[in-house]
Amino acid sequence: MMGKGQELYMKAKTLIPGGTMLLSKRPEMFLPDQWPSYFSRAKGCSVWDLDGNELIDMSIMGIGTNTLGYGNEEVDAAVLETIRKGNMSTLNCPEEVYLAEKLIEINPWADMVRFARSGGEANSIAIRIARAASGRDKVAICGYHGWHDWYLSANHNGGDELSGHLLVGLSPKGVPKNLKDTVYPFNYNNFEELLSIVDSNDIGVIKMEVVRNFGPENNFLHKVRQLATERNIVLVFDECTSGFRETFGGIYKKYGVEPDMAMFGKTIGNGYALTAVVGKKSIMEAAQNTFISSTFWTERIGPSAALATLRIMEEIKSWEIITAIGNRMRKGWQQLADEHDLKITISGIPSLSTYSFNSSKALEYKTFISQEMLTKGFLASTSFYASTAHNDDNLKLYFEALNDVYKVISDCEKGNARIENLLKGPVCHAGFKRLN
Repeated sequence: MMGKGQELYMKAKTLIPGGTMLLSKRPEMFLPDQWPSYFSRAKGCSVWDLDGNELIDMSIMGIGTNTLGYGNEEVDAAVLETIRKGNMSTLNCPEEVYLAEKLIEINPWADMVRFARSGGEANSIAIRIARAASGRDKVAICGYHGWHDWYLSANHNGGDELSGHLLVGLSPKGVPKNLKDTVYPFNYNNFEELLSIVDSNDIGVIKMEVVRNFGPENNFLHKVRQLATERNIVLVFDECTSGFRETFGGIYKKYGVEPDMAMFGKTIGNGYALTAVVGKKSIMEAAQNTFISSTFWTERIGPSAALATLRIMEEIKSWEIITAIGNRMRKGWQQLADEHDLKITISGIPSLSTYSFNSSKALEYKTFISQEMLTKGFLASTSFYASTAHNDDNLKLYFEALNDVYKVISDCEKGNARIENLLKGPVCHAGFKRLN
């Protein structure tokens, strides 16, 4: 029998193109036809589905937004106080000024801040400002930077150029074709590739994630910084995902390289919508020479939540906690794999870890994990985003359950069982697909 969540998702696909607003939350990315799809409430690292089942979230914790756990009482108290006082008015909320001050304190190389409510918006704001400041249109990019036209236009260049940065096979339909050859992807740690792009094109902006699946080699980031400085290119670090996960601020602090602009999101509101673009005054002032404006960027809940979240993170050193938890998770995955003679590849920073089976049946095994762990009371896949709400007991129970699943996968790899016979529904999607 289908649960209430699956039934509601069937209806959603007839009403909402793609079923939901975020590709990463599509049930098809986890367990097609069986994923609970919707939650009734969430607290700590627990989620309750529409049928009232409590599930421990050992998966992606709100797509990495809730590093302090779901429903953090101090953050929620700040938000509720804001609601009582009023969230919107004709006047501006003072919290946006206090938050700007705090972010500049955290990033002392920066002088000014603009706020938005999503990572894609923050990336588009940063690109607009950086292009205005540099006076040049062309951008070199490395990593994932949202869904807007400027970014997806890279797939007009002549191939599936974003496949190594975002997803394979993304169509740029709806993106103006005259944006072709304005965005040039380069591969992480390949400085010669970036240098060739800069030498061959009038690049005004280099935008990149500081780190995603692995770290810099051969002084890569320092070389990028030097190149940007020498060529008068605006260097932008996208820390919407990595920020506040290994330092109190950007992960760039680990490597001793400062950008001209940086974006922060996900972690800084603990589930409430707030993103920030910070930068040097000489660049950020270009925002006054172009038009960047939106009504709901001025609402009060986001800045109020962010101020509370930053205060708590700084007090408890949350980045140290989630890194330690992530490292325990990675160690546990590898130990289980070794015990069952399975080959896996682990990637990502510790608090945002993912792994894949080195097998032609990797997607089937990923689907099987979600299927079996769900019956054991866990939201789980092959990714884990750590929060301070996770504890040793959660990990102990998780690995006890996962051990049984790995035993079966090991049997399949050895030819003693067929994974196709064990799946109760379709295999999960590897990337973007049109839904019927």
